Amino acid sequence: MNPLGFLRFWSCISTTSLRHSCSNLTTLLSRSHSHPTYRLPVSFMSTGPAGYRAIFLGPEQKPKFVEESVLLPCLEEGEVLAKVRAATICPSDIHTVTGLRKEPTPSVLGHEAVVEVVESRRRDSALRIGDRCTFSIADSCGSCTPCVSELPQKCKSLFKYGHSHVSIGGGFTGCYASHIIIRRGTHIVPLPAEISDRMGAPINCALATMVNCVSHLSNKRCDSAIIQGDGLLGLYGCALLREMGCSKVYCQGKRPNRFPLVTKFGGIPLAAGINLLMGAEVIFLSDEPIPNEENNIDVIIEVCGSPDALTTGMRYLRPGGTYIIAGMVHPRSELKVTGEQLIRKCVTLIGVHNYSPTHLEAAVRFMVSTRNKYPYEEVVGQAFHLREIEAAVSAASEKVHHRICILP
Repeated sequence: MNPLGFLRFWSCISTTSLRHSCSNLTTLLSRSHSHPTYRLPVSFMSTGPAGYRAIFLGPEQKPKFVEESVLLPCLEEGEVLAKVRAATICPSDIHTVTGLRKEPTPSVLGHEAVVEVVESRRRDSALRIGDRCTFSIADSCGSCTPCVSELPQKCKSLFKYGHSHVSIGGGFTGCYASHIIIRRGTHIVPLPAEISDRMGAPINCALATMVNCVSHLSNKRCDSAIIQGDGLLGLYGCALLREMGCSKVYCQGKRPNRFPLVTKFGGIPLAAGINLLMGAEVIFLSDEPIPNEENNIDVIIEVCGSPDALTTGMRYLRPGGTYIIAGMVHPRSELKVTGEQLIRKCVTLIGVHNYSPTHLEAAVRFMVSTRNKYPYEEVVGQAFHLREIEAAVSAASEKVHHRICILP
């Protein structure tokens, strides 16, 4: 048994599990302290190895985050303790921090990361201590109807990393921390040395989701496509479609500074509706037209989050074409498309949310095989230490880079 394993074993032999002790103490402190910036007492950290985490207190709190050191909970059967090597900030976390998305608080945010195995209680697993890995953002039971129907991301007992109250699962359930506890129903994929931490961190969100999107096109004609959105999903989508043999992949976006990267990932950049400030006047530019492509595009993938995108897209989609929507994961998403439009064009409309383990494995293989063709390192900008998380979130909100990195 390695030294860390011995210490953790020694700290777990009490009659009540340490996990429950941590949970109860967190609950006690949260009830007994009216000020949100509480910290656990140092004396509680004296019986075993400790980790630290950035606690998100809520969008209205000042500060929004506090750093907290606590004991690492004991693992339960099937769980894996992993050290977070590098995490990236997904736009969904920015929405949570700004209040556009409601999540339980206090919590540990973050679901995109490369991690390193520290300890494992998976008896039938080939995982080894020190393995660098990615993991599915959803934990599932494997036996309910959605799970056996190849939709584990819709499991009836679904758990998602970075979206839970700090009292659940030992409190290390998000990536903005030194460690994360990976639950027994979570798929883990080792990463080869060819994939750096910066390249690999967004795999388990943006890339795996786009792999799911394009998996619906395996038996469909796809010579031309439009991707609506120039975020990281859009960039990955350009590369995936090009590698499938799609000769023309247009990528619409509102940030001209991102157009060079669109080109590097195989796409043809197009300006979506852009607001420009000219002196004191705001000028709206409509979508850049695509010459000779009306009723001619085989596939359109929406990853911009705007319901207005479908109004534009339907003009370009050919009869019998496929429309995939994956970005409008919010309530303000009423579509301005009629049933008649869909019927008369014989459109196949597909909704995609997250992915399954097979998509995650395919995402890793895809990045390995194309690592020298597409500039995966360039999509990740400045790196911040975990204690600088508020500055990191601020930098990510500016959307100069597709991702900002956090290093514990």
